[in-house]
Amino acid sequence: MITQQKLTITRIFNAPLELVWNLWTDPVHLARWWGPMGFSNPLCKWEVKVGGTIYIRMQAPDGTIHPMDGQFHEVMEFEKLVFTSAALDANGKRLFEILNTVTFREQDKKTIVSMTAIVSNARPEAEPYLSGTEEGWNQSMERLEDYLNKI
Repeated sequence: MITQQKLTITRIFNAPLELVWNLWTDPVHLARWWGPMGFSNPLCKWEVKVGGTIYIRMQAPDGTIHPMDGQFHEVMEFEKLVFTSAALDANGKRLFEILNTVTFREQDKKTIVSMTAIVSNARPEAEPYLSGTEEGWNQSMERLEDYLNKI
């Protein structure tokens, strides 16, 4: 059984801090880039406030729904988001939990986003999900960059 796994990703976006922050905090925008390539988010509840609820139904290209839930623990406008997230099994039970810390910093009219994800409470059946965590986050960041370029 996996007890803990840590991942850190840093990306520099050629966009102002306020815009990048808004794309992370507005559920309408988040739904357009969150998740691996080819996924959509037909339901995206993302209440960015301490204690705020997260519930996203990610849909894979084959139509399979991958629900996740979570909660915000810390929100420092234009600086940091701390939230837990968890993939849910068919019965709505958490397969694992991830403590996500995302920091935002502006430098030379660009925005540096650093994300650390620490996995805990993983059940054995979570392994297929967890093995793709790094690739999934990298694809999400690529999708965010693509979305930034479109708007």
